[in-house]
Amino acid sequence: MATRGVATVFGGSGFLGRYVVKRLAAAGYTVRVAVRDPEAALFLKPMGSVGQVVLLSASVTDDAAVARAVDGAAVVVNLVGILAEAQPGDFRRIHAQGAGRVAKAAAAAGVRHFVQVSAIGAAASARSLYASSKGEGEQAVRAAFPGAVILRPSLVFGPEDAFFNRFGAMAAMAPVMPVIAGSSRFQPVYVGDVADAVMAALAREDAAGRTFELGGPRVWTFRELLAWILRQTGRKRPLVAIPMALANLQATLLEKLPGKLLTRDQLLLLGQDNVVAPGAAGLAALGITPTPVELVVPRYLQRFRQGGERKGLYPAA
Repeated sequence: MATRGVATVFGGSGFLGRYVVKRLAAAGYTVRVAVRDPEAALFLKPMGSVGQVVLLSASVTDDAAVARAVDGAAVVVNLVGILAEAQPGDFRRIHAQGAGRVAKAAAAAGVRHFVQVSAIGAAASARSLYASSKGEGEQAVRAAFPGAVILRPSLVFGPEDAFFNRFGAMAAMAPVMPVIAGSSRFQPVYVGDVADAVMAALAREDAAGRTFELGGPRVWTFRELLAWILRQTGRKRPLVAIPMALANLQATLLEKLPGKLLTRDQLLLLGQDNVVAPGAAGLAALGITPTPVELVVPRYLQRFRQGGERKGLYPAA
């Protein structure tokens, strides 16, 4: 296959990143994967032919490393994101300043196409530090690279996700299923569809400079998602509503522990709807038909059923 040039992917070893790297390699790009820990990203190497996937040590907080990573690249994709801060200020250093740094370096290097993956709800004025830093990152990208495509996915699902797997494990082990902000709405979007959206954003001239909100075909409340997970795992657990005041107290304690299972900033996000805005351009505008949760998730929730995958067919969605 003839090479289509170099594609640099920041954060390519993450959940979404592996799907994007695989598609870029299949499209003929030489893929530079810019990550903090190249050793942990070795699993990406077989996604291309020999020498096609190149791992680089490059943090989005390092000017020189970012400049080296984008030098000579035809396209750049920034997927870097965190869900909780290890140190105060990490959200803005990574989501806002980091995104701006990558976009500036890409523009200076003469990169043709830039894709920034953000999130639904991103806004500089948001109460959540996660959402406000994502919004600031969008602004920084637009200022440095006006033709950048910004993708805002809702809750992303797929075999390696941190949502359905987390609550599937909880359904298997916990005596009850706690529900926080059960009426909040989500529009889960398949990781493969988001990766396809990245590829479409790089290929379509009519995408340049635009923002797309990516959601699946169905809107769910948080409570509906948890009830569905219980059915798919064959577990009978009461759904117990947790008052937000109590949830905030729990988060205050948990965010001090390693792993940060729950933070107060995440509660702010959970209390807001996470759905595609009316009239927003979405997957359809990129020529992509969204994949339903019911078509993908039951297969990887199977392991949380009693007896795991030995149990046989999962129930109908």
